[in-house]
Amino acid sequence: MRLVRGRNPRAIILENVHGLLSSHGGRDFAVVLKALDELGYDVSWRVLNSKDFGVPQQRRRVYIVAMHRDRRGLGEVLFEPECGDGHPTKGRPNGKKSPSLFQTIIGDTERGPLVKSLAHCIYAESARHTGTDWSRNYVWYPDGRVRRFTPNEVERVQGFPVDWTLPTSFDERQADRIDSLRYHAVGNAVTPPVAQWVGERLWSVLVAQDVEMVRQTTTVAAE
Repeated sequence: MRLVRGRNPRAIILENVHGLLSSHGGRDFAVVLKALDELGYDVSWRVLNSKDFGVPQQRRRVYIVAMHRDRRGLGEVLFEPECGDGHPTKGRPNGKKSPSLFQTIIGDTERGPLVKSLAHCIYAESARHTGTDWSRNYVWYPDGRVRRFTPNEVERVQGFPVDWTLPTSFDERQADRIDSLRYHAVGNAVTPPVAQWVGERLWSVLVAQDVEMVRQTTTVAAE
């Protein structure tokens, strides 16, 4: 809010874990809404899951879009009237239940590696195995070997290009530290395809508003 007061932007996008909506019985989220309202912002929010945007990861995050003293088109940013490929089909009472993607295994069943087709939420972790930090996301082989995801693999699961978080140069003796920083960077990141979807829709609304403003101004001037 300090940054918002200093810049007074026309629009804001916020992202956080979806638990923000229920934290302390919803009181924490109410603080966010109240703070934005006091600064003159209208707000809409929606929980988006990375798996619905072509990313093989179950990652629910709440996206908040706020526009300063202008609610026109605000709902169009996060909510669409059309039904895209990522939307679930309507359920049927007697229909066959679809298998969980967490139970669907992909890879070479004879030589490996094998992974779940959908990863659990990627968290910020260290490069060293510490208890259960990577117990839900792992790679295994038919001979019984098990390993954690590599930094490059978590990048792909998060929707980043390979080596996106790899420094251009570093001391090889600091490899573990660099890997830890990469795990943390990816785990704390926003999934790029989701951010792109939200950003492009907000941009379209803002452009449409500008075009309408120009049209109205031109009409008034002509009259």
